[in-house]
Amino acid sequence: MKETVEVLISEQGIAKRIDEIAERVSKDFEGKTISLICVLKGGVMFMVDLAKKLKQTVEFDFLDISSYGNSTESSGIIKIDKDLENPITGKHVLLVEDIIDSGRTLAHLHRHLWAQGPAELKICTLLDKPDRRVDHSITPDYVGFVIPDEFVVGYGLDYAQRYRNLSYIGILRFNEE
Repeated sequence: MKETVEVLISEQGIAKRIDEIAERVSKDFEGKTISLICVLKGGVMFMVDLAKKLKQTVEFDFLDISSYGNSTESSGIIKIDKDLENPITGKHVLLVEDIIDSGRTLAHLHRHLWAQGPAELKICTLLDKPDRRVDHSITPDYVGFVIPDEFVVGYGLDYAQRYRNLSYIGILRFNEE
């Protein structure tokens, strides 16, 4: 099998959308320090680029979650491999996700973070795949792009740890040689 990547969202398209999201987030969190919580590893590029555009003070923390392994389908089993290093009690939190697919991971994380007592908890995702949604209990506050039900890579998203470094988001295709 040969893998190819077809461009879905260009580097310029991503940058333009991040500017728009940052403007909204800055307005919504005006006068507040934002605790940005990134879901590793896919969300790192998005969070860093978003943080650079925000107008207020930000703090970074990270969660590492596993549910995919080396597959293109979620196992449905969500495991927190790395939890937050800093307490979020009373803080203004923005959870930064790379992609919302089934919604299971997001719902699990929302419950996990809300139990820690933040003053507010909003969700920002670069990509939303509503056609795959199984758990509809949580809706993101900020969405970069709604995408079709395709397996995507690039700009932090991977397949078996590859393709994260692409500057764009592409659809991964498996072709017969």
